[in-house]
Amino acid sequence: MNYIKLMRPKHYIKNILIFVPLIFSGKFLNTNNFLQTLYGFIVFSLIASTIYIINDIKDKDKDRKHPTKKNRPIASGKVSVKSAIIEIILIVVVSAALAYFLKLPKLSIAFLLAYFVLNLAYSLGLKNIPIIDVLILVSGFVLRVLFGASILRIEVSNWLYLAVLSISFYLGLGKRRNEINKNGAKSRKVLEYYNKEFLDKNMYMFLCMSIIFYSLWATDSNVVSANNNLLIYTIPLVITVCMKYSMDIEGSESSGDPVEVILKDKLILVLGFLLVLSVFLILYL
Repeated sequence: MNYIKLMRPKHYIKNILIFVPLIFSGKFLNTNNFLQTLYGFIVFSLIASTIYIINDIKDKDKDRKHPTKKNRPIASGKVSVKSAIIEIILIVVVSAALAYFLKLPKLSIAFLLAYFVLNLAYSLGLKNIPIIDVLILVSGFVLRVLFGASILRIEVSNWLYLAVLSISFYLGLGKRRNEINKNGAKSRKVLEYYNKEFLDKNMYMFLCMSIIFYSLWATDSNVVSANNNLLIYTIPLVITVCMKYSMDIEGSESSGDPVEVILKDKLILVLGFLLVLSVFLILYL
């Protein structure tokens, strides 16, 4: 159980972004395309797990002093460093074998490697450099979408790409903001360079841009001609989800981690489900 916990499977929820190109391309109901994306999701999730384990190994001493991270498998001593390294090797071997047998496109492999290298560099020191740390967090979200598109050899529309980019900046800055609020600026080295005012201003700039870019996508002439301008009615739902998420991270108890915020808020889960369902019905029915 501790070896599974070490892989942080609950964070796989972020990898749902891999399915975004499939859904918005109108090919979701194609069995082959769905299975290809699902297999890609599995491979990407495994690679992401190796990064989580490497990060836990490197930060084990710091994590032991953290109020919640001290319970992680390595920090708590439930999994040894040697066992964790063996697990990393096994995951990499399985991921490589799956990528080979599934015949993932070369571009998909390139995005996987880019994600791995960037996040490895993040774990090894770039997370201590202000702005760069957030840029790498953002790249992780964007690479998930590009990876999903590359599997099916389709393009991501400009507006959709910009919407994902903006909301990723909002999430990354929000995480830093609440880390300062909850644990103080000294809990993480990079937090010493940030302050609440800077983070608040930029967070809400990117949140506003996200809504605008999504609205521009929903009202784009190509999208409108294909869906009778119905997607414009999903914009209020997008705004509502953003408002509820913003309310959550303004709360004193929130860590700002997107996964934690979403999984703990049933209303966001319901609103998110309604948004996805609405988009799906409009695109496919």
